[in-house]
Amino acid sequence: MCGVVASAGAPAELAPVMRAALAALAHRGPDAEGLARLAGGRVWLGHRRLALVDPAGGAQPLASEDEHVFAVVNGEIYDDARLRARLEAKGHRFASRSDSELLVHLYEEHGDACVEHVRGELAFVLFDARRGRVLAGRDRFGIKPLYWAMVRGRLCLASELAALIALGLPPRWDAASMRHALAHQYLPPSRTLVAGAHAVPPGHVLVASLEGPPALRRYHELAPSSPRDAPSMASAAAEVRARLEEAVGLRVRGDAPVGAYLSGGLDSAAVVALAARAHPGLVAFGVEFERAPWDEGALAAASAAALGVPFEPVCVGQRDLVDGLAEAVRLAEGLAINGQLVAKHRLARAARAAGVRVVLTGEGADEAYLGYPHLRLDHYGAAAARAGDAIARGVMIPGDGDAPPLDAVERALGFVPSFVRAKAAFGARLTALVSPELARGEDPFERLFAELTPPPGAPVERAAWLWTRLALGGYIVRTLGDGTEMAASIEGRPPFLDHHVFEHAWSLPVALRLDAGGTEKAVLREALRGVVPEAVRVRAKQPFLAPPVLVDVYDDARALFLDAIEHAPFVARGAARAWIDGLEADDARAAADPVWTTLTSAGLLGRALGLSEVS
Repeated sequence: MCGVVASAGAPAELAPVMRAALAALAHRGPDAEGLARLAGGRVWLGHRRLALVDPAGGAQPLASEDEHVFAVVNGEIYDDARLRARLEAKGHRFASRSDSELLVHLYEEHGDACVEHVRGELAFVLFDARRGRVLAGRDRFGIKPLYWAMVRGRLCLASELAALIALGLPPRWDAASMRHALAHQYLPPSRTLVAGAHAVPPGHVLVASLEGPPALRRYHELAPSSPRDAPSMASAAAEVRARLEEAVGLRVRGDAPVGAYLSGGLDSAAVVALAARAHPGLVAFGVEFERAPWDEGALAAASAAALGVPFEPVCVGQRDLVDGLAEAVRLAEGLAINGQLVAKHRLARAARAAGVRVVLTGEGADEAYLGYPHLRLDHYGAAAARAGDAIARGVMIPGDGDAPPLDAVERALGFVPSFVRAKAAFGARLTALVSPELARGEDPFERLFAELTPPPGAPVERAAWLWTRLALGGYIVRTLGDGTEMAASIEGRPPFLDHHVFEHAWSLPVALRLDAGGTEKAVLREALRGVVPEAVRVRAKQPFLAPPVLVDVYDDARALFLDAIEHAPFVARGAARAWIDGLEADDARAAADPVWTTLTSAGLLGRALGLSEVS
């Protein structure tokens, strides 16, 4: 993966600020830097490269044969041999083996629909010199980030917010976005926490002339589509396995060392098992925490041993979760709702230190096959609750607190998903510690559903759709995924988010994913019979969450909290100090940990990006 920067508009000499923006992305591409001045200074394209395919010949920016189409690409395009052969048969000539070069020629063939012909994860900016227009886009699930802003009349785009700020965007908090973060901890797909900065939503392209404003167009929608003739469990499982094997096989190819993340659960074990068959040198990496039941290190090690894969544990202690938060937030550019962000950051650093430049991950399986505890509750009801759900209580599933009225959610979805109730109740705790001015304003849920239109489907499918648009796209693959992986200059590849795999999963009836016996991910479990250890195949889902820190390292956590909130002008500091000083009992401190993590990370993000005021 790489980092991209672009600017388009009136002619200007932007070499110094473009290089400053590229410097802000150096961790995304430590191997090379490229900068092109086009159209007499009206367009600038910049690129930081992590060289994984054709290291000697894949420098960017890329150009078409006639030098009328130029592009910078961050990502990976799979099935590239087939696409290349098809394009060469139509007369296109390639200058390198880089898969990214495909995009230039796909644009020549298909125009703005070029990204629809891509299988992979990517974000890109392309300039068509003949037509004087910019096309930018992002993959279907938002695995690779792309932000845009109007800065001094120019359209600016970049892989990270820090690069937009380096291009001249004033660093201010966005008040409406903070209301979303407080209300449900996530942002609508188009929003960021920085005023004036927008995200290109997953599955969208942005189009702009050099004179006019940009426009967004959606090219992909997540929508359940149950078949009329439901397949049998056996045939569906066979298809699931075949598609997953293909997706994993495509992702272990390349010119760089490949590793994988491994927890004690089903999804990562499936990826490791299939990847090890296609790539015998695979090494797995997994987190060890100091406290049960959050620690899955021993289970991961046992899975690796059963699969015959070398395993490197990454020990993350309670103090690490405090000491590492500032760096993890700075590089991931997002709020943390749990210490899992620090753990993922340490995991990526360990993989990079071991020489790995690509890691396969298990993200997307729970969204595709309905595996989360909160989805199980939405489908089966409260009677389906399990003792193991305790670590997610109050964060992903409802706890003891009451959620505020959620009429907008009820109107949009026809019911209120369990995770929304949990997030809203948690949000009420956060809102009690911020300024009344920020807390006032339009209902964030009303704003949310003004942007998002729910698809048809069963209630649990609509809940999974909303979770996928909010949590997966905005937090799991952006903050926890790309934000930690690229901080360590490694590329994450999630086979379950191959759109051939995911869309097939969503075409299956709910009954094949959540069966009558109360088993989540039933068809996936059947597909993996004989592939993963049986104890893993039947094990209930445990979300990847870090243990609370306020109990074990309260003094250090308190000191960091009080320092961080000085950089979060929307926090009511008196109330916040009284709150953390009033946490005397261990159970109160454990329950308060998500509040500590969220507000501390907000302050640390403000400090990192220089966000001094709320706009």
